[in-house]
Amino acid sequence: MSGRFAGPMRLAAVVAVLAFHASGAVSAGPGTMSSARGAVPAFFPAQLPGHPVDGGRLNREIRIYLAQRKNDDLLLQGAPPAAAGKDDLLLQGGPPAAAGKDDLLLQGAPAPVAAPSPASKPGAPEAADKAHAGLFIENRYPSANTCATCHPKQYREWSVSQHAYAQLSPVYMAMQMTINAKTSTTNGDFCIRCHNQVGMNLKEPLSLTNLERHPTSREGITCVVCHRVNRNYGKVSGRLALVEGDLFSPVYGPTGDVELKRVLGLPEKYRVVTSSKEPGRGIHTRAERFFELTTPGFCGMCHDVTLLNGFRLEEAFAEYKRSPAARNGVTCQDCHMGKEQGVASGYEQGPAAIVGGVPTTPRKLTDHYFAGPDHPIVHPGIFPHNVEAAAFKTLREWLQFDYKAGWGTPAFEDRLPAGFRFPPAWQAIDDRFDARKIIEEQFRRLELATKKRMQVLRAGFRLSDIRIARNDADGLAFEIDVINGTDGHGVPTGFDAERLIFLQVTVTDADGKAIYRSGDRDPNGDVRDLHSLYVHNGELPLDKDLFNLQTNFLVRTVRGGEREQVLAVNTSAAALPFVRPETRATTIYGRPRGARKHKQTIEPLGRRTATYSIDGRSLSGRAPYRIDVKLISQMIPVNLVTAIQGVGFDYGMSPKEIGDAVVAGALVVREVSMTVGAGTTMGQSKAIR
Repeated sequence: MSGRFAGPMRLAAVVAVLAFHASGAVSAGPGTMSSARGAVPAFFPAQLPGHPVDGGRLNREIRIYLAQRKNDDLLLQGAPPAAAGKDDLLLQGGPPAAAGKDDLLLQGAPAPVAAPSPASKPGAPEAADKAHAGLFIENRYPSANTCATCHPKQYREWSVSQHAYAQLSPVYMAMQMTINAKTSTTNGDFCIRCHNQVGMNLKEPLSLTNLERHPTSREGITCVVCHRVNRNYGKVSGRLALVEGDLFSPVYGPTGDVELKRVLGLPEKYRVVTSSKEPGRGIHTRAERFFELTTPGFCGMCHDVTLLNGFRLEEAFAEYKRSPAARNGVTCQDCHMGKEQGVASGYEQGPAAIVGGVPTTPRKLTDHYFAGPDHPIVHPGIFPHNVEAAAFKTLREWLQFDYKAGWGTPAFEDRLPAGFRFPPAWQAIDDRFDARKIIEEQFRRLELATKKRMQVLRAGFRLSDIRIARNDADGLAFEIDVINGTDGHGVPTGFDAERLIFLQVTVTDADGKAIYRSGDRDPNGDVRDLHSLYVHNGELPLDKDLFNLQTNFLVRTVRGGEREQVLAVNTSAAALPFVRPETRATTIYGRPRGARKHKQTIEPLGRRTATYSIDGRSLSGRAPYRIDVKLISQMIPVNLVTAIQGVGFDYGMSPKEIGDAVVAGALVVREVSMTVGAGTTMGQSKAIR
């Protein structure tokens, strides 16, 4: 890829559909962040209205709260300060000196909880406040790393899942920042509340970099987001009130607490404690049955996304409710938490927990991979989530580890040039070798996640044989069907307006010369549609035969017509454009009047036919001709990166890094080929994958 992203920028913002329309320029958004490779600056240093970027804001609020409540310190639970070392849930009775190694939440913070006095170290109070804030939040929303102790299988599956990546994605972060920049922040938490319920319950700033968020917050859809919900909220677009509590507080699951009571009744066998005042392995004291967790309606709390003005951004749950699967009693969980991703294939049997090395009674197990079309593009030191990695180094330190250069491998370390300087966190060679072992484990997890992603995509998409409609002196014409292989919802589903699912078609002659192409890419990695910068600039022709299942955003112009845009935000003449509620019931239209989606998706078990025609003058006459068709899935189009790059990307990533990684992660889901001779409509279509 050329990295050419500085072209004319199309109107951008994702969900924030303004309910009014006028011509003119959108008001200036916040300043942009430097995207120089390797830098890790503060995320979006310019401030959005009403949302100052202040990493210490949360800590100050907690200090104020504790000062006001005085004796209401949840961590010490009323104990005098001297008891803090014994009453720390994370240390579980260990001596204060062990905090540096045993506190997963601190993730390598430079000071343990028992910080030195202010006189001995400048800045020590701030470090102590940060550590205390982390412990305070852990007692409200425990981290998945805490749950991993007794639930290693579930943790390993979740750690590399779409749910676990929800908040860490730099594309999503830039997208929701662009929305708020273009709507004067009136879109608020609409995007982030679905990706990060913990952070929003904590009232973290919308613009805060993930490097500064609490560990449980940046875990996205983490354990407590599903297992600390005790109400059926319905379709609330992710606005969930989580039940607060420490590790010992109740959790909510599908079966209740029969097995938990059995474990608690055998403390010597399972070696557990039920109070923070006792040393040992902590365990939650109650598991309450929450039947809704097993129903599609629970998924619908986040997987139908509707803006306050009635704009329906995502409709996966609504599609499911009208599907054959729903009529047959097949649930979301049956297809997406069973043995095989995307298929109702039954469930595994096994222990729900391994407590003190002892498995619990076998039962039905659900899979927590939650595979989908997205894939991670961040440093492998920070994703997948990894207990060992979190305890070993901070996120900022991991970003400094140059795994691509071979750090921590004999090939690199044995040939290290004299005077080579490492960042302070990586000066020790043992640390670099240890980090390499963690990175290799991360790659194994990512490889498995890719297989799961391919599994769910192949369940959703199929190709028919190629059919020849004409093959003579006037030209060659053929067609092929793209089929929805699932009966549960359309494909693609969810955020279908940014899912690039397209056919790449190449026809070659007997000499191997390509005489026809459709679905090929421009130098940026985009297909040649209306949003390719090269097509926009007239440097490449529009691909008129392009078959693409990506849904289009259409917005109403000031003159009453419609135009297609990358993201659904109208241009406003007002100084401060903002999201407004509709003035009339959207049930009349099924959408706000100002914008809509033109869906290109395929209904359950449906099909779409792609047709292609090559003029006889383009045929070389060198038969036989080979037709190759590939169905390619790419999580987003590169032009989306162009549309949102103005606010910068988290972790100091550049637009080119983002674009290159997006294209590199595209998968060929299905492939079919056919060879035809001159003047014949007969040929053998062959499925390659």
